[in-house]
Amino acid sequence: METFEHIVERLEYFVWSWPEIGGELSFIVLALLGTGVFLTLRLAFVQLRYLGHGIAVTTGKYDDPDEPGDVPHFQALTTALSATVGIGNIAGVAIAIHWGGPGALFWMWVTALLGMAVKYSEVTLAQHYRVVEFPDGDGKAWEGSVSGGPMYYIEKGLGPAWKPLAVFFAGALMITSFLTGNAVQANTVADIVNTEFGIATWITGLITAAVVGMVIIGGIGRIGKVTGVLAPAMALIYVLGALVIIFANITEVPAAFALILTEAFNPSAGVAGTGTGVFLLTMMWGVRRGLFSNEAGQGSAPIAHAAAKTDEPVSEGVVALLEPLIDTIIICTMTGLVILTTGVWNTPIPTAMDLGSGDITYVAPDERGVFAGGEPEAEIFVEGGIPRYEEGERAFAWHDVAVEQLWIDEDRTTPFSGRILTGEGQAVDAEGNAYTMLFGDAVETAAPLTSAAFELGLGQFGLGGLGKLIVLVSVLLFAISTSISWSYYGDRCANYLFGSKGILPFKAVFVVMHFVGAVASLATIWIIGDIALGMVTFPNLIALIMLSGVVAKLTKSYFERKPWIENAEVHKRVVAEKKAGKQK
Repeated sequence: METFEHIVERLEYFVWSWPEIGGELSFIVLALLGTGVFLTLRLAFVQLRYLGHGIAVTTGKYDDPDEPGDVPHFQALTTALSATVGIGNIAGVAIAIHWGGPGALFWMWVTALLGMAVKYSEVTLAQHYRVVEFPDGDGKAWEGSVSGGPMYYIEKGLGPAWKPLAVFFAGALMITSFLTGNAVQANTVADIVNTEFGIATWITGLITAAVVGMVIIGGIGRIGKVTGVLAPAMALIYVLGALVIIFANITEVPAAFALILTEAFNPSAGVAGTGTGVFLLTMMWGVRRGLFSNEAGQGSAPIAHAAAKTDEPVSEGVVALLEPLIDTIIICTMTGLVILTTGVWNTPIPTAMDLGSGDITYVAPDERGVFAGGEPEAEIFVEGGIPRYEEGERAFAWHDVAVEQLWIDEDRTTPFSGRILTGEGQAVDAEGNAYTMLFGDAVETAAPLTSAAFELGLGQFGLGGLGKLIVLVSVLLFAISTSISWSYYGDRCANYLFGSKGILPFKAVFVVMHFVGAVASLATIWIIGDIALGMVTFPNLIALIMLSGVVAKLTKSYFERKPWIENAEVHKRVVAEKKAGKQK
């Protein structure tokens, strides 16, 4: 088992952390960012020129129900958004600010802007090279009538010689759908429900697996209908809560934006990661979290967009422009402003610290002011609640920020004195009493930091509990909707690899993996999923660059012909006929 875990760790390092600068500059991040710059220039800033048209198409005013596909433009967008708008919007922003400082949010914006060109390109290609399998609508609902995505445009766009790369992409993305897109989401839900309500993880797993199973068995049609309601609903709940807090702290908003812009180029105010002048660290935390939040370039979202009802690939490409805008520039910015305006991002708060938790680290600042982890001494001595260190020893920390004082009770009336046994996950006082939990003021990160910001922000209205509940419900809805959307990504990969006979077995395994994810320890599974997701990105980026000329030609043709004008007339006629039918 140790050998297996070592292999997994080395693979993760190779995929995500090579070469390193400050631990965050990886080849895959550079490749994604570079592709975004290339496509932005190649397509003459398509994300700025045609965003308005994308909004118009999404409203449905140009929808023609007789065009091939499974779902309207709006439902294709919400299916893709259900997979991208998720825990990353709640936890990812908090992590970026915790490690990269407020300036990391600026680099998330830059990444989203470039990601819009990437999303446009991969979705346009997915539509252009998709396969309409049941043009007469004689297929079963769970099969879907169209299939598209990187595996199709790699094989059909680059030629049959590239099929091995397409097969590799489909296989790796299917593995990712089982793990990162499903099992990890189920584990997040089960863990939160267990923590907040004491409900056993297997019970939660059974319930959520049943919900996911009932939705995905109906195919993309049912998935589109569910996400068409779920995605706007969950975004509305979260965004409304954020807006209330932002407007309540409106006088702090200009200062927050000023801090973001200042720290983007001259970082100094980070909590766990940045020191004066560590520009690359701030930039890379923002870039990495931004890329992973909106999934631009990873090749997953084009599979959902390929199902849209249209015979014009560019019409769905412009719809995809909205994804990074909504996911990163709007929702992530709201999360960031809530965290910054409430001041919780760098304020220690009362925290219960499980000494066996992975959140416990042992750190020392390096010459840049960046906290570096490592192996601690076997024992850390504490007197009157104050840890005592010899020169060169690493400090006891929570989320890589040293904790200055420790107590044995939640009310913090009795300071702890004794030894922290770092290798055993416990502390022992002078009388020999053992403690697995200590209390102190510590900074949070990830979802708990966002939760603390919402609790504090709405607390000024006496609604602190509601703020915590909003984050909890959002995490639950985001995780379940992500699983639902990723099931479609995986079943299209199964269809590509094995044909329609592989779809139902895939769905069955997907539901089983959802339950397994709820009850299992997923540290290694999460890493395997991340490795697979990283590996599928490379073939997609290769195809996007090599087929960028096709995207440019399709774009030029579409905006010269203006086919949406005719579609608008068709849509008006269909609406009028439906109204007339109802009146009869």
